[in-house]
Amino acid sequence: QVQLVESGGGLVQAGGSLRLSCAASGRSFGSYDMGWFRQAPGKEREFVAAINWSGGAKYYADSVKGRFTISRDNAKNTVYLQMNSLKPDDMAIYYCSAGMAGTWDNWGQGTQVTVSS
Repeated sequence: QVQLVESGGGLVQAGGSLRLSCAASGRSFGSYDMGWFRQAPGKEREFVAAINWSGGAKYYADSVKGRFTISRDNAKNTVYLQMNSLKPDDMAIYYCSAGMAGTWDNWGQGTQVTVSS
C-alpha cells in the first residue's frame, strides 16, 4: 500500500497552466504505475494520464493530449501532472492513483482545479 497526497491545485484563467504533484509514502513507490484521474461535478471519475513504473511509457486521454504532461521522480516518490492551455472543461477534482496491472487501488484525497473563462 502507498499513501498519496496531491497538491498544486488552484484557480487559473483559461489558457493558463498548473502543475500538480502527488507525493507518495510507503514502500516500493517505484514498483507502481501512477495515474491521474479527475471528476467534475455531476460526472463520473475519468482517466487523465498514466505513467508506468519506470517512466518509459505514458498514456493520455484524448482530451488532454498535447496539453498535459505526466512525469515521475522515483527518487522523490513523486508524480507530476503539468497542465498547459487549461480550458473550463478541465475544471474538476484531480486525483492521483497508484496501481499495478491496470488495477488502481490506491487513491489520494484529490486537489481542486478551477479554470475561469
